[in-house]
Amino acid sequence: MNTGWARDFAASPHAPAVTTALLAAAAVAEAAVRASVTGVYGRSLTTGLLTATVLALTTTVPAAFLSARPAALAVAAATVLSLTTFRTLTAAGALALALSLRHLTATPPPGGAQKERAEPRARLWRRGSPGARAGASAGPAAADRDRGIRNRAVQGVVLALPFTAIALLDPRLSGEARVLAVLVASAAPTAALAGAASAARAEARVHSAAREVTAQSLLEHTARGERARIARELHDVVAHHISMIAVQAETARLTTPGMPAAGATRLSEIGDTARAGLTEMRRLLGVLRQDAEVETPERRPQPGLQQLNDLLDEARCASGAGVRLIVSGPAAALDPGVELAAFRIVQEALTNVRRHARGAAVDVELHYAADVLRLRVRDNGPGPAPEARADGHGLPGMRERAAAAGGTLRTGRAAGGGFQIEASLPVGVQVVAR
Repeated sequence: MNTGWARDFAASPHAPAVTTALLAAAAVAEAAVRASVTGVYGRSLTTGLLTATVLALTTTVPAAFLSARPAALAVAAATVLSLTTFRTLTAAGALALALSLRHLTATPPPGGAQKERAEPRARLWRRGSPGARAGASAGPAAADRDRGIRNRAVQGVVLALPFTAIALLDPRLSGEARVLAVLVASAAPTAALAGAASAARAEARVHSAAREVTAQSLLEHTARGERARIARELHDVVAHHISMIAVQAETARLTTPGMPAAGATRLSEIGDTARAGLTEMRRLLGVLRQDAEVETPERRPQPGLQQLNDLLDEARCASGAGVRLIVSGPAAALDPGVELAAFRIVQEALTNVRRHARGAAVDVELHYAADVLRLRVRDNGPGPAPEARADGHGLPGMRERAAAAGGTLRTGRAAGGGFQIEASLPVGVQVVAR
């Protein structure tokens, strides 16, 4: 059986008015018949019809003009009056009472399902981490909504209790009137509880949707952070070593005396292969970085500044050029995150020198201050060309490293020639002498 039209009608904004009009018409017609046949509303036909019409309208019409709570209260009061004073009730009036009580308990409290359904994602990204936001969504606001649903359920049951008392205790009811009272006493609390159950199911669906949004957002956040970390480590570690392979192969080919032609060709091929690998890796990094907008800094990263001398020795052996380390201020053990950022910035700076200023001498300066570590890497090469564009990932990666540690990084032409990179990384920990 096709019930789609019923769902469409229930969702229509005109459904309450149409339903109320039909119930009112049915109630007036039934009450008029009762007044004419039984005289239950008074001995005078005119008075009986007027009373019947007024009672029929007051038991049905309030639902179309009042909000849920006043409408349920007005319909319940009119129904009690009809049963206790005239010992009768129309079928349409009984149905209107059940619908009013169900509507009362099924209506979500203010700030409930509609608001949460309208803006679940906006609430998730309002503040804090994804885990904190997920906890906040199930916090005081959800408890208030659940409390509101329970309060409305209690109100509906309280409004239904007088009909149970009338059915059990009123001695004047007999025959058809008592049957009507029993039916109303059974249907009223049932309708109220059914509305409360419907509201609880709707709220549960909203909570489930909010949890799914939270889980999906957390998954996306974690995936972006992991892609950014992989891209950064690939660039800082793998690209650095592949670049050294190319430089060492080229250096060996040009500086080894008596090199056979076949050996020189093989070394040249090694350098070409390494450079092709770097090109392919840059393409891969572009794919990894294109949606990695959120980055998570490591808490206990390695290596650190204690491995800086090994890095400089490796650079000297690879290029054959001079590399100096200049340290000023009291040497300190810093937070591992700061040390990793400084190490990776120096590593990438040395790689850039080998790539763009081969053979240039390099000075690496570390200045330890009370609250900041100042880092400068300067070479005496030709410096950047005026029309050069930063198409690679090296400089952006260094800036991201500095920003992840809470610092800043500047690059540009050095005074007197060459290129320099300057970074300021806040220490943020108590200085401890090595």
